Amino acid sequence: MDVSFLGGPQPQCGVGVVAPFDFALDRELWRWVPDDVSLHLTRTPFVPVEVSLDLARLVSEHETLREAVQALSAVSPRVVSYACTSGSFVGGVAGERAMCAAMRQAGEVPAMTTSGALLEALCEIGARRIAVVTPYTKSVTDSLEDYLAEGGITVTGRAYLGLTRHIWKVPYRDVVDMARQAVVGAADALFISCTNLPTYDVIPQLEAELRMPVLSANQVTMWGALRAIGSHAVGPYQALLDPVARRGPAALSGSPEVPRHRQEPEAAFAGPPAAPEAEQSEGLEAPPYPDDPYEP
Repeated sequence: MDVSFLGGPQPQCGVGVVAPFDFALDRELWRWVPDDVSLHLTRTPFVPVEVSLDLARLVSEHETLREAVQALSAVSPRVVSYACTSGSFVGGVAGERAMCAAMRQAGEVPAMTTSGALLEALCEIGARRIAVVTPYTKSVTDSLEDYLAEGGITVTGRAYLGLTRHIWKVPYRDVVDMARQAVVGAADALFISCTNLPTYDVIPQLEAELRMPVLSANQVTMWGALRAIGSHAVGPYQALLDPVARRGPAALSGSPEVPRHRQEPEAAFAGPPAAPEAEQSEGLEAPPYPDDPYEP
């Protein structure tokens, strides 16, 4: 059969992604990507270290990044993104910029990181005071807060799990519970950290309940990389991607809603039944919920 009339395949824009060796959410990244863009992933070498500040430093060493970017250069990506939050905030704002410079030099293409994209995304939605959710230990969470402070961002509340491994196994329900605990005071937005923490399906649900923009590590990574090549991330009802969603849930219906943080969680938050192993963490008792943290 002659199929020459098909003329395909269609041209693809390439996005190179450097991820830590334990990254397990390739399929989640793809969900933000339009059909005319392809992701090309590579991983840093394995090191026998649990999730910690030490690991963040190891997987973000400049020589490691250069080698990963050079490997990606074989498929000619138009941009390279380092998809690791802790690895890109552990050195502060100056460290993040140095990482981007090392990757640009190695690949001769634009380069960015998750933490750099986070600051750009917060600027995009006009958020200066945020709540933070992480799967990390206290020390790694503290380092994230230090990075945000350098970037001019105030953390109004936070919750963390204290995990040192198997972060990709955390169910959505745990993410939702942490979000409710973290959103106290007058927060402009919520950030869910760690590219190895599943978040795609929970973002629109949390935005509707909490009545504020919700950003996640994988979301800002893809948003930033795609924007760098003149493309747009795709996703249902997410304030970062959809200006209509930035005005809150009432913008879609034209009528006020009862804040859903007063309601029972939906079954969609249940996630997989298996709970990850965690170390004891501090300060996770739920505070009183705010009356309405969203101000249109």
